[in-house]
Amino acid sequence: MRNLLFSVSESDGGNQSDHRKIPFSDVVVTGTRNQWERKWRPIDIQVASWVFFVHLLSLFAPFTFSWDAFRVAFIGYLLTGLVGITLSYHRLLAHHSLKLPKWLEYTCVYFGVHAAQRDPIFWVSMHRYHHQFVDSEKDTHSPINGFWFSHMGWLFDSGYILEKYQERKNVEDLKKQWFYMFIRKTYMWHIIGCGALLYVWGGFPYLVWGLGVRIVWVYHLTFLVNSACHIWGYQAWNTGDLSKNNWWVAVLTFGEGWHNNHHAFEFSARHGIEWWQIDISWYIIRLLEAIGLATNVKVPTEAHKLKRSFNTYDNALK
Repeated sequence: MRNLLFSVSESDGGNQSDHRKIPFSDVVVTGTRNQWERKWRPIDIQVASWVFFVHLLSLFAPFTFSWDAFRVAFIGYLLTGLVGITLSYHRLLAHHSLKLPKWLEYTCVYFGVHAAQRDPIFWVSMHRYHHQFVDSEKDTHSPINGFWFSHMGWLFDSGYILEKYQERKNVEDLKKQWFYMFIRKTYMWHIIGCGALLYVWGGFPYLVWGLGVRIVWVYHLTFLVNSACHIWGYQAWNTGDLSKNNWWVAVLTFGEGWHNNHHAFEFSARHGIEWWQIDISWYIIRLLEAIGLATNVKVPTEAHKLKRSFNTYDNALK
């Protein structure tokens, strides 16, 4: 196993003084996007205000703690992070790694809506562009623009998205379905409704933990897949990008941290390829398959693995 490096000589002719490495990594920041000295569009301010609000709300966590409120947050973490984002938004919608009955698909995706990471059409579109242009100047969130940009800075930079992806016709499969168009048009009302229900159910502590803490926690775990898993870890497969396998991110994100595996076999419903690579999302998919609810479950074959092997790449160079 080896790390893939973007060396300075490969990035811009070797002018090392113009660039910096991200600490404790070999990733060189070569992008020129200025996150602060740019035009902030109204949508950028709205997104930043929302993110600030939920972070501010979560600061009340120590003063509102109760085991009931904690359980609400933890169950919400499982439903929105595991079922909603990891299994549904990512493996089901973005990559078609499996199929579910429509009633179950829509139910699982609706949990993802409450992760507050935008509607499925936006999320899937951005993720598909990430794979299409991974770690290039057209990537949605590559660390070549710095850790902050890849982690969450890109969320507040709609101008960057408009510059790179003017057409945005890579989610026609979702746009044809009434459910996803409805969610797109009514998105924030679902988040507001969730907050209102939590407040009615358990007062301010439930709002803090069930909305604030839960959303912030799932936010940063998802963001770590975009940032940390393209900076720190190791590469098991020759993917031609910066994707890394990172065990601690994998544990926290139900298997998403096996990110080099994912970029090697993006169609695969299984990210933890090795038996010891914990992948909770995969275990749930296998359960759904066993009871007949998940079909067309895709996994890499030995031929796929051989094609992505570093040994195959090294032999081709000889």
